[in-house]
Amino acid sequence: MAKKSPSKLRVTLVRSTNGTIGKHRETVRGLGLRRMHHTVELEDTPAIRGMINKVNYLVQVEQA
Repeated sequence: MAKKSPSKLRVTLVRSTNGTIGKHRETVRGLGLRRMHHTVELEDTPAIRGMINKVNYLVQVEQA
């Protein structure tokens, strides 16, 4: 049986991290987001979902 490739998520930083909690800024950097409107594609894993949930007010998520 062939392994099913994990689905991807497209995550975009839509709000600035200025004035946010330090751990939330670190989480955004951990997701690979560097600046406003920067988009990255990440695998859909529980760890990534947890990071996105923590900073959901800063990012926009779409299925890739």
